[in-house]
Amino acid sequence: MATVDTAPAEPHAPLVPPRSCEPPAQRPAPLAVPGQPTAAAPGPPAGATLIGSVQRAMRLLEAVAARAYGAPAKQLARETGLALPTTYHLLRTLVHEGYLYREKGLFFLGDAAARLASSGAQQKRRSSVADILAHWRDSIGVPVYYAMYRDGEIDVMCVSDSREAPAVEEWADFRETGHAHAIGQCLLSQLDEDARRDHLARYPAEPLTPYTVRDHGALLRRLARTRRMELMVERQEYTLGTVCAAVPITVGTTAATMAISLPAQRADRLLPAARRLQTEIGRHVGSLTLSISM
Repeated sequence: MATVDTAPAEPHAPLVPPRSCEPPAQRPAPLAVPGQPTAAAPGPPAGATLIGSVQRAMRLLEAVAARAYGAPAKQLARETGLALPTTYHLLRTLVHEGYLYREKGLFFLGDAAARLASSGAQQKRRSSVADILAHWRDSIGVPVYYAMYRDGEIDVMCVSDSREAPAVEEWADFRETGHAHAIGQCLLSQLDEDARRDHLARYPAEPLTPYTVRDHGALLRRLARTRRMELMVERQEYTLGTVCAAVPITVGTTAATMAISLPAQRADRLLPAARRLQTEIGRHVGSLTLSISM
């Protein structure tokens, strides 16, 4: 598919690094200087004192979690090896903080403990999605983006790129420029007409490059022509020298997308890479559905 190659435009705002789902790189160890002692890596001091009351409270929480039908204080004291007065004191504290609740003399996990468990499950799902994106980045050889439309906003959840496959610099806020990039266009294409107009009323379509859609009407007509679950392709509309494609993922009423980008001089790879990504998404739709619902 033909593309127009032009010189890079002057940036409209300072470049900022893309949001990444990769863990931050570890800082390199300081170089040793001859004749000077090497500083030891920071860490806990030898013989650091542990907080016994915290340890005992954790043992109580674990004991309650193992009892689906609750347990009385005396039983919890026996199972944890704690003195009964200490057990009562810790249980009262945990109830006050919402980690436990008491009903008919039995103790159960409370809402605060449930929130911890839910947060842990969400982190695990996010880690799983990050691993999937990193695999696609390496196997397809392109940066991969994951975004959702939540609470009326375009939310780029994760970007997986590398030195060999760098992501697009977010020089203009992705949330405010959805009309100009494949991620935003793909998400807007999954919304109904009223939701699209509401978004564009808050974030008007403005030209970012000579190829950006010029007004709301033209964008709405383009979105109306897009078939359900069709790839969305954008060529140098967000930033000169870059082409992008986005794959729609709809779960119930939630709109999401996976997208890729390439330099314009490699535009011939865009559609084959996007179709390969679409096939890979189909193979992992279960994991992605879980992450979308988180």
